[in-house]
Amino acid sequence: MSGVAAQATRGARPTLWIGLGRWVEPGLLLAVLVLVGLGLVMVASASVPKAMELGDALYFFKRQLAFALIGAALAAATYAVPLRAWERSAYLLTGLAALLLILVLVPGIGHEVNGSRRWLRLGFTVQPSELARLAAILFVAAYLARRRLEVQRAWWGFSKPLLICAVLAGLILMEPDLGSAAVLMAVALGVLFLAGARLLPFALFLAAGLGLAALAVILEPYRLQRLQAFLDPWQDPFGSGFQLAQALIAIGSGGWTGVGLGESVQKLLYLPEAHTDFLFSVLAEELGLLGVVGMIGLYGVLVWRCFLVAQRAASAGLGFGVWVAYGVGLWLGLQAFINMGVNLGVLPTKGITLPLMSAGGSSLVVNLVALGLVQGVWREAREHAPLPGPSGAEVEV
Repeated sequence: MSGVAAQATRGARPTLWIGLGRWVEPGLLLAVLVLVGLGLVMVASASVPKAMELGDALYFFKRQLAFALIGAALAAATYAVPLRAWERSAYLLTGLAALLLILVLVPGIGHEVNGSRRWLRLGFTVQPSELARLAAILFVAAYLARRRLEVQRAWWGFSKPLLICAVLAGLILMEPDLGSAAVLMAVALGVLFLAGARLLPFALFLAAGLGLAALAVILEPYRLQRLQAFLDPWQDPFGSGFQLAQALIAIGSGGWTGVGLGESVQKLLYLPEAHTDFLFSVLAEELGLLGVVGMIGLYGVLVWRCFLVAQRAASAGLGFGVWVAYGVGLWLGLQAFINMGVNLGVLPTKGITLPLMSAGGSSLVVNLVALGLVQGVWREAREHAPLPGPSGAEVEV
């Protein structure tokens, strides 16, 4: 290759990256694409034994691929809607989420699986708790865009958004789904803390939330049984501790480099929910510690770039966009942390999916829609406040 051609090739990549960065945050887009792609591969691998019972070894992979395409289309549509429209409709969307959470509790309307009523069948299956988490972020973001000073200075200003979120969390808890309710409240508290809420009311609400969570565990025998299994899964490895014991066996079998893609033993109907809540364990077994570290790194990039979008929105004066980006980053990062903690046995078992990777239509679609909204924040921040370079040209962060 001639020197001129080589120089042109070297210059093309940064130009393409900068051109892409005018419309989307490239690092965030890349992390999402890799996580979704890795998730599709792992769902295909982990679900084969269960899918064979349905007569199609790729049944769950095809479903996940279809949901990924639907989610991508809806994310593109979300990206195209101005932030102002989302801010104006945030309260309405929160009310709609509450209505869906109420409907799911109605016998004959809500669909029950394994003792939990978490789904609505509207020609297709919807999990309202996923929508509620996104609605809560939009609500808190819209509230902060108007009343941030009130949140920082007054107890009532800090309490009002939390009370609305607590209503949503209470409805989710009635399904019952303690994990989703805890994530919703933790994200709301986290966003308010980043907005400058005073430490004392934050600490008191956090303590109250932990107390209520402990009470919810004590009052429900199955939750107490899960806690006991978490503390010592080997006390009853074929009963209450079976799921965690099998997950730990899978993770321990992976070693540094794993047993090889598609070669997991635990997914052969030993590990329950291998393609959903415990996908991480199968990944650890097949790809080993190196695969796990790589996956954690991808989630780290995702959270980092969401926070970067929030900072860029702040410099552009997009108050609503700031808290949407922070909220989505906190949500996906916290949910990934909880899922991995459950698989590793450092947190009690919860029905929490691995964002963008675990099999599940509602989770994947809503996650992609939320990230489409964050990319919309990036686009509008670029339009309002491009960063000047040394010579007056725009540069990328």
